[in-house]
Amino acid sequence: MRSLVHVAVLLSPVIWTGSALAEDDDHPQLGPHQHGHGSLEIAVEGNRVTLELEAPGADIAGFEHDASTSEQKAVLEKAKATLADPLALFRLPAAAGCKVTEAKVEIEREHDHDAKDHAKADSAAHSDFDAEYTLECSSPEALTAIDFQYFTAFPNARELSVMLTTPKGQTKLDVSREKPVIDLGGLI
Repeated sequence: MRSLVHVAVLLSPVIWTGSALAEDDDHPQLGPHQHGHGSLEIAVEGNRVTLELEAPGADIAGFEHDASTSEQKAVLEKAKATLADPLALFRLPAAAGCKVTEAKVEIEREHDHDAKDHAKADSAAHSDFDAEYTLECSSPEALTAIDFQYFTAFPNARELSVMLTTPKGQTKLDVSREKPVIDLGGLI
């Protein structure tokens, strides 16, 4: 009996450490790839507004594997072109006078490193679309809301976690297909 207690005491720090490393509020680790859910970071500093979008490939293109047919390649090109127009995806009040100064769209591929062969690696792959935008707004104080046409453009997208950073602080907001508008009143 004493040996079982001794083993439990020795293992408990290992079990605790493993779960502590998985995630905590101060040091979140990359969570599981979750279809339907993306993230958008928005920073407002002076007249500059930057947006960084990350979304699963399945949300944007409808698939995550490498494009192998001409139809799949065309879908990826159309998705990238759609993502390259942030003011069509994230409609801002006209009074803010925002213009796009930079738009960059990339596809990032992640493979399951435990896969034993190439076929398994392809089937275990996940892709994300990453887009970075810089806007110049003549009247950023007029940014009172964002209408997310993103959900119309990408039918597989269900929700976005939005982190807004302004001189007034950070605010976490959620936007979804069911509630595609966020109110920014008093936050900028």
